[in-house]
Amino acid sequence: MSETIIERIQHNSKFAELVQKKTSLSWLLSSVMLLIYYGFILVIAFSPKTLGIPLSAGSITTIGIPIGILVILSAFVLTGIYVRRATEFDQLTREIIEETKQ
Repeated sequence: MSETIIERIQHNSKFAELVQKKTSLSWLLSSVMLLIYYGFILVIAFSPKTLGIPLSAGSITTIGIPIGILVILSAFVLTGIYVRRATEFDQLTREIIEETKQ
């Protein structure tokens, strides 16, 4: 890529918008996932009995099992949110490419 194309892309207002949106979304989703994961680990570390409470009387399944499954599912949900928003990023990228070709 030539230097002039790179400069045109970097000075494009839509490029700045794309970078800002992707960065903020990435930080938000990463923070949420880390909060969920480390929250679960901290509960295991400092209050393991909490996750060992049976779901019902006589049940061998504890509260920790569905919570652990929710931790795993939250990763899929957050990935889905990112993928859904990626279509917006793709549209901005196409617009930037079209504008810099001119």
